[in-house]
Order: sequence, then structure tokens, then C-alpha cells
Amino acid sequence: MKIGILSYHFPPEPAFIPGSLAEELAARGHEVRVLTGFPDYPGGHVYPGWRQRWRYETHSERLTVRRVPRYAGGDGSARTRMASWLSFAGSVALTGRRYLGGVDALYVFQLPAVTFAAAGLLRMLGRVPTVLHVQDVWPEEDVARAGETRRLPGRLGATLRRIYQEADGVAVSAPSMRDLVVAGGAEPDRVRVVLNWTDERIFRPTEPSGAARRLIRRDNRCVVMHAGTIGVRQGLETAVRAAAALGDRMDLVLVGSGAEERRVRELAAELRADNVRFVERRSPLDMPELYAAADYQLVMLRDLPELRGMVPGKLQAALSCASPVVASAGGDTVAVVERARAGLSCPPGDWPALADRFWLAAAIPPPARVDMGQRGRDAYLREMSLRAGVNRIERMLHDVTLDAARPRR
Repeated sequence: MKIGILSYHFPPEPAFIPGSLAEELAARGHEVRVLTGFPDYPGGHVYPGWRQRWRYETHSERLTVRRVPRYAGGDGSARTRMASWLSFAGSVALTGRRYLGGVDALYVFQLPAVTFAAAGLLRMLGRVPTVLHVQDVWPEEDVARAGETRRLPGRLGATLRRIYQEADGVAVSAPSMRDLVVAGGAEPDRVRVVLNWTDERIFRPTEPSGAARRLIRRDNRCVVMHAGTIGVRQGLETAVRAAAALGDRMDLVLVGSGAEERRVRELAAELRADNVRFVERRSPLDMPELYAAADYQLVMLRDLPELRGMVPGKLQAALSCASPVVASAGGDTVAVVERARAGLSCPPGDWPALADRFWLAAAIPPPARVDMGQRGRDAYLREMSLRAGVNRIERMLHDVTLDAARPRR
């Protein structure tokens, strides 16, 4: 098939879902055309060595990537984000019809940032069969904060509802997200669950280096490591309180940074939690060795309705690396861990319950931890791997193309 892909982010940005999908579809013999922006994530500035301009394309066998300009302000404000989103939509409107005209099917990597561009492109291309891969469903209050206006939530919500209704197929990245997109206007029989995969070229089982051991471990204590954003959604204050209650029985190591880092550090100092340590953000290439140096990976999400339908990417990374997991979350995240028997879980926001899980994690013998990690790895390969995910997306693209070709009564 000739397949178009619309994505706000694309490699060299850390956007391995649309990037690896495009490469794999091309490797399977499809002709793939990608429409995206110039790389600027996460700093908000165009990467060194890149210059925004029109008519910029790169080509490899069966894969073409067209990049269009968008506003890159870099200050992280809500107004800057909206300017970036709307400028991307405008650039897509100017180039989309000619560049993607003639494709058999369109795949949209659906983040809030691409909503207006997707709606405009669907109008321009007419009845091109389309598959939306929904990654996030924002509640109305989050939309309002993003736009800082009363008008934007209604506009964004109406636009999302329209593209849900117009899409021929909708893939959701977690089971509970299905209910959210159906409530948002998608037809139930068009929605399929396609769990995200991780960058398997990086995240795979390995042995820890001496440097990784020295960074993560201090002695023979059990180490639970949280890798990634220290933000509002994670609620890491709960983990700090739980670790502080156990004293020298275990170590909690937080690798990364984020908007809530200062608050979490202050809480650790207030509680005199000497077993809570902070490690600055590391390259993704370093993370598998750090995973291997720890005993468990911590996956946390606060108890919010919109987060119950999310499976954070760090879970796939941990499972792919055969790392056992401690999950303090609700909904689909805990369901994945429990179904795979890949670790321990407890309700979100309950620090005594999490302290109990930390205590049990430390008591489990190392061979049993290895077995948990291997079960998680097996579940990842079976349900969440690149091959499994692309198989499902490819089937959806094929099905919507066949449906569009059938005569309508």
C-alpha cells in the first residue's frame, strides 16, 4: 500500500512509535510518506544543525520524510505550545494535499498537538481511509490550562469529536482508553487496542557495568529505581514517604527531573530519608544498564480518572529489559503487571500500601525476582513488542482500505 503518516514529532526526536512504525512498514514493502515538523523536542528549540525551511525532504528505500516549519518558542508556556500547534496545522494545510495525495491510507499519531492539523488534513484529502492512534485523552481542565482561554476547550473538544467520528479506525494505547474515545464520539466497532512498544534497539536485557552499579547501588540493600519525569502525574511524594518509613531496608533511587523535582527533594530532606537518592537525567542509551543495576523499576501514576486509561512508556521499557516492577497506579498499568505476574502492585496515592510493597520486594529472593522479570519480558514480546504492534496497525490500515473500496448501499 501507499501509506501516509502524520506525526507532530519524528526521529531524531524521541518519537520511536511513529519512527519505528514507518521504518517497519517500509521494510514490509509498503511505500511510506511521513509529514512532520523540524525536531525541537524537548527543549522547544530546533536542534543544532537543522534549519527550518520549506521543501525539505529525506529519502530512503520506500520511505520519504517531509518536514514543514512550525513555531519553536522554547519557553514552555501554554501560549507558546498553542502557537506551535497552530503553526504546524497551517504548514500541514499548505503542503498536505499535494504531498499525501494518492495515498491508500493515512495513519495519524494522535496527540493533542496534532489535533488541528489532523482535522484540516482529513478535510483536504477527502475520503482517504484513516487510522488514528490515540496516545492521550485530555480532560477538560487540562485543556483549559493548556490554552489559558475559555474558548479553546470547546474548540479542541469539538475538533477531537469530529475526527473521532470521521476516522475509519481508532487504535488506543490502553484498554480503558477505549471507553474515553467512544465517549468522545468514536464508533465502538472501529476502536482497537494497540499497546505501545518501546525502542527495542535500546531497551533489552543486559548486564550492568561497574559504573552503573556504583551510581545506583551503595551496598547490598534492595534498590527500587524510578526512571523518568518527576512531575505532577507521577505523585512521587508517595514513594518518598513509603521509602522513608523503611529506613535502611531498601533504597529508592530517582533518575530524572521534572517540574516537581524540587518539591520531592524538599520532602525527602524534611523526612530525613537518607535512603532516597537523586540521579540527574541520563541518556536513554544509558538506561538499560541502570535498570540492570537496580532490583526493581518503580512505575507510578496518581489516582486520576484520565490516568487509569494510560500505560506509561516506562513500563514497556522495564518489561522489555526483563526488570521486575513495583507499580503504584490504577487501571490498565496495574492490570498489565498483574496479568504478566511481572512484579508487585498497590493502589495509587497510598504510601503505607506502597511501603508494604517495598518491604515485600526486599524480602523476595533474587532468583524469584529474575523469574518475575522474565515473565514480564515474555509478556512484552507477546503483547507489546514492535512486531505485535505493527502487525495490528498494518491490519487496521488494510481493513479500512478494503472497507473504503466496498460499494456503499
